Order: sequence, then C-alpha cells, then structure tokens
Amino acid sequence: MAKIGIITDSNSGITQKQADELGIFVLPMPFMVNEETFFEDISLSQEEFYERLANGDDVVTSQPSPESVMNLWDKVLKEYDEIVHIPMSSGLSGSCQSAMMLAQDYDGKVQVVNNQRISVTQRQSVMDALKLAGQGKNAAEIKDFLEKDKFNSSIYIMLDTLYYLKKGGRITPAAAALGTLLKLKPVLQIQGDKLDAFAKARTTSQGKTIMMNAIKNDMINRFGGVDKDKIWLQIAHSHNEAAAAVFKEELLEVFPGFDVYTDPLSLSIACHIGPGSLAVACSVKI
Repeated sequence: MAKIGIITDSNSGITQKQADELGIFVLPMPFMVNEETFFEDISLSQEEFYERLANGDDVVTSQPSPESVMNLWDKVLKEYDEIVHIPMSSGLSGSCQSAMMLAQDYDGKVQVVNNQRISVTQRQSVMDALKLAGQGKNAAEIKDFLEKDKFNSSIYIMLDTLYYLKKGGRITPAAAALGTLLKLKPVLQIQGDKLDAFAKARTTSQGKTIMMNAIKNDMINRFGGVDKDKIWLQIAHSHNEAAAAVFKEELLEVFPGFDVYTDPLSLSIACHIGPGSLAVACSVKI
C-alpha cells in the first residue's frame, strides 16, 4: 500500500501545530504588509495581522512561490510515496493552477486537488483525504473522490464592515457608503469557486437568521436532509471569537445534536472582508 502524504495550505485554517498533530503538512500563505513579505502562522499571527489591518497598513494577499511548493513536495516525497495536495479554491486564487502545472514534472506522484473549497470546508477535505488514505486509497483515487465531492459543501458569511470590500475594489465606493449609512450587514456565499452576494441584513440578529435558514435550506434541498450523521456543521469568524461562541449556541438550538466545529477564517479571506465577520458552513460526511 502506497504511503500518502497530505498537504494543504494555511487557507484551510489548519495551523502548523495542528498539522504536526494530524501528521500532515501546511504550506503557509504569503502576505505583503507595506511591501514586506510575511507568512501565515510562521511570521504573521492572527493577532498581528488584525493589528496591522487596524493600523491601516497596506496588507495584500499573495500566493506561494513555485520554489516553496516544490521544496515542500521534495521534502515530503523523501518520506512518502505519493502526495495529495489540497490548495484553496481555484476560483479565489491562482495557487491551484500554479500547483497543477508544477505537478506535471512529478510523474503522477503529486496529485493536486481542485475541489474548490476554503476555510472550514477545505479543512474538511483534508480530514476526508486522511480517512481515504487510511482506507488504502492511492493519491489519484483520493483526488478523484474529492473533486467529485467538491460541491457537497456550502458557506455563508456575514460581514461587519464594507470598508475592506471597497478597499479591494469588490464594491464601488458609492455602494459602500450607502451600505454603511444604512448599517447594512451583507451576507456573502461561497458555492464552489465564487464569492458572491447573497442577502443584506439590517442587524446582526437578522443576518444570523438568514445564514441559518440558508444552510438549512441547502441541507434539505442539496444534501439529503438535516441529519447530524450525514453532515458536518462548521462556524468560522474573523477576529470575532466571543460572537462565534454565542452563534454556536444559537445554531445548536436550530440543529440539535450536531457537532459544530469552530475556526478562525484564514487571513486570505479576512484580508478582503475585515474583522468582525461570522460564517456558517456545512459539508457532507463521506
């Protein structure tokens, strides 16, 4: 049986410490802060990142260099026969396409999975890959399974501010000004490879209700029903831990008996939406 090494990037929310505990590898995402390069969870912590954002520093997302990707692959292949590499959604970054091109030089030993997930749903793909490897699947079989499974997940995110969407050019200054004036809290969705508008809430409470109804609707209409034995439920947040804990209790009232996993959003998403966000996600169990 081939020994399979699992690699993901820090957009999955998996820290270097957690990766060591799981027996996997995490490629840290690079960031430019005032034109200086930092790496998520290596030289840039969540706390430092939000401090820099609050200070108005120029924070820009980047993607791993080809050298950093290949150096990690070469290191892992000294210990493992094959690699399953699970980067963030191809629709949200170019790092997936880059990895696919680089993998062509590895004679099938590196299988890059384009399963179009990010944050807690990307983390779930990593956990699924570990399970499949434990069942004796090879890297190509795991890639095939995860890519077929890619749309069996859903994320809804409520923003606290429109400032970062405006700064990143994702909405017009006029729309941001109007939204701020009306105290609107936009709810976005990630379905596969796109981050799209979903709804507008007037209050945090209304936003949470919109997200819970949306995720319940997905469970019923897309994932075979509201069933704790068939679906993972997840919460993610950007620098909003106390609110996430409250949201978890509210979710459990609507979805009693579910295991709810909570994680900070990866810094790549936080860069575009800012602090104070709350998200709910679900993934179908394999």
